[in-house]
Amino acid sequence: MHTLMPVFFFLLGLTFGSFFNVVGLRLPKNEPFGNERSYCPACKKQLAAVELIPVFSYIVQKGKCRNCQKSISFMYPAIELLTGILFMHSYIYFGLEWELITALLLMSMLMILLVTDILYMLIPNKVLLFFLPLFVIMRMIHPLEPWWYSLAGAALGFGLLFIVILLSKGGMGGGDLKLFAVLGVLLGPWGLLLSFFLSCLFGAVIGMGLIIFKVIQRREPIPFGPYIVTGTIITYFYGENIIQWYVTFL
Repeated sequence: MHTLMPVFFFLLGLTFGSFFNVVGLRLPKNEPFGNERSYCPACKKQLAAVELIPVFSYIVQKGKCRNCQKSISFMYPAIELLTGILFMHSYIYFGLEWELITALLLMSMLMILLVTDILYMLIPNKVLLFFLPLFVIMRMIHPLEPWWYSLAGAALGFGLLFIVILLSKGGMGGGDLKLFAVLGVLLGPWGLLLSFFLSCLFGAVIGMGLIIFKVIQRREPIPFGPYIVTGTIITYFYGENIIQWYVTFL
């Protein structure tokens, strides 16, 4: 039974990852995603049931639509696979505890935002407003220590990004501000600071690499969401260890 549980959460993540792709693709365009079957982005033909199997369908079809034979973005199976891995890791890390629900909710929100930011460079308010009350409820059930850390984290996330936006003159957007305020509820002030630091670090290093190899031009806007997602995931699971190591190092 214990061996099967990680497999169950991995398959659960694959399934939800497929849904998150649909939400991230359609929500910014105000398209329905609750009862409409997925379609090929190129030819708009609805996919058959066999084409909706996460990851497997992409491999079998060699990354192409069966109807128009145009290539399908690798992002779709990547999001499915990543969600499966994160769901499985969440179970392995927390077990069947209350925090597992929080972890699955957080991974779900981050995967949706990863899709929307990559495709549209947008962090939709609807996604944040949907998950925020769920995070608040989970922090009431399983609070940080001390309990007011969630309030402090949200205030710090809002205030810090507000200052950054003013100083950078638009280098970051309002979506980033709202996202860090929401993340502060889960991470608390110290976790929020670490998440922000890691996000900026990854963004600076990778962004510099893209400029050096002429993948992008200087001052060309790039999605910051993937770096926030990466920094947040590392902080959520390993932030306490990183902070303790840093304090010991000092």
